[in-house]
Amino acid sequence: MKKIGKKGMSLLLAMLLLFSVASCSSQEAAGTADETPSQAASAQQAAESTAANLDSKKAEEGNMDAVEAEVGVTDANAPEIPGLTYESTMELLYANEFQVYYYEGGYGLIDVHNGARYLVIPEGMTAPEGLPEDVICLPQPLDHIYLAATSAMALFDAMDALDAIKLTGTVASGWYIDSAVAAMEEGRIQFAGKYSEPDYEMLVDQGCDLAIESTMILHSPKVQEMIEMLDIPVFIDRSSYETHPLGRTEWIKLYSVLVDKEAEAEAFFAEQAKVIGELKDFPNTEKTVAYFYVSTDGSVVVRKVDDYIPKMIELAGGRYSFADLPQMEGGSASVPLTMEEFYATAVNADYLIYNASIDKPIETMDELLAKSGLFADFKAVKEGNVWSTGKSLYQATDTVGHLIRDVHLMLTGGDESEMMFIHKIQ
Repeated sequence: MKKIGKKGMSLLLAMLLLFSVASCSSQEAAGTADETPSQAASAQQAAESTAANLDSKKAEEGNMDAVEAEVGVTDANAPEIPGLTYESTMELLYANEFQVYYYEGGYGLIDVHNGARYLVIPEGMTAPEGLPEDVICLPQPLDHIYLAATSAMALFDAMDALDAIKLTGTVASGWYIDSAVAAMEEGRIQFAGKYSEPDYEMLVDQGCDLAIESTMILHSPKVQEMIEMLDIPVFIDRSSYETHPLGRTEWIKLYSVLVDKEAEAEAFFAEQAKVIGELKDFPNTEKTVAYFYVSTDGSVVVRKVDDYIPKMIELAGGRYSFADLPQMEGGSASVPLTMEEFYATAVNADYLIYNASIDKPIETMDELLAKSGLFADFKAVKEGNVWSTGKSLYQATDTVGHLIRDVHLMLTGGDESEMMFIHKIQ
């Protein structure tokens, strides 16, 4: 994309600000959570539809062979980049939504599946000639990042790279990460507008060198286009589509490439992987668990069978109550059921876990019964086996594996004081 000179920047910013004001009335108040499972599903469908249409268009034009020839692959399936020599591929244990390829000179190509490709260019180096047009260049240092994807903050914090983030799309009160709150209170990280209404002038004034967005940005394509017009590359995080619980956590390896923290990321992830390692030989208790929340319209929202939450329950030694749920079309991880449909399956569940990371937390059994009197018939309610997550769960991508341990403790009568993400409802 052609760069904009400084003389044209003021005019462009004025145009962008006018657009922002015009669209403000149709957006939510700034600082709210950037992505829920149902919203993420809509974004994923939009992305996949766009990708499918693009591939179809290229095929119709007879360009697919040309694209394959331009990219090329080695025996290791690494893209062949003109002027660069492939060295190795990042080892991944659980993540399926991305891959990273390393080239001589410190270059790294990040391939986000069903998304985009990004070439990380070491400081002092330049982009190679003949680079495929679809590859987005990310020249280092990347130390003035605008972070609108809340799930990534914990990963930057875990590898001691929070100083690379200077701007965020979430206000201080919206964070459940102590280091992020402290950084905002001290002015080291500033609120620069939510993902759909960023402060473009602030992004320019603060020297923003990368915008990290969730897939919610796909609902606001004009915003992404405007950020890119300011010569700020946009990276779209797809970690929420990982099907294994540690898949989301393993995205710390991807972000480590941006800020040269590979060793720190590897060490941290190895510690988190131990959580699953400690439970791998544990025999299943055969106790059933229903994980859900009640929507404002009265429907009960559960998780798809292939989502990472049911996988966590299985790893913890339980059985997901909705294992026989029919496969739903589309990419949504959330499945809305009528209260009657939920009742038919979950009434005899041994445990209920209320997903308060999406809905308002519940603290008492009366609050649950207020949502529907039918809960009084549930086995878990009668036996006092109702639990709830906290609001911090969605942002806790760095320690999400600990939810497995929490559920394991719940199923085996463990000490509640040792749990990180769930608590018992009285």
